[in-house]
Amino acid sequence: MTAPTGQPVEEFLAAVPNESRRADAQRLIALMREVTGEEPVMWGPSIIGFGRYHYRYDSGREGDSALAGFSPRKQHLVVYLVGGFEDRYASALARLGPHKTGKGCLYLKSLDRVDLAVLRELVDRSARVHKGVDRASS
Repeated sequence: MTAPTGQPVEEFLAAVPNESRRADAQRLIALMREVTGEEPVMWGPSIIGFGRYHYRYDSGREGDSALAGFSPRKQHLVVYLVGGFEDRYASALARLGPHKTGKGCLYLKSLDRVDLAVLRELVDRSARVHKGVDRASS
């Protein structure tokens, strides 16, 4: 289970070898800070998270996770969103720009190629679902 580590975010970012990936990470930090009202915290060795929410699965498994978060990986920026976002927010994804999706993950090559207003909408709506404020599926 991933948990906050106490490692300084700036220290982690300084070790990201790709300069454009570091710049995109700084832009995502600003976007997620604004959307969530939370400061960035390292979750595990490579996820920058904002805020916290508690989850409980039907199986009984439960825990805490970041309300919003991302990881500046070598091949992509990985933005973590609410599970099922591909169906839940299909219309927004159609407006986003080049991306790939996986289970709860949005993979972006570069922020310069996507619509940041749409990305902000996706992060905001995902965080609202995690908070239990938004259960809409449009």
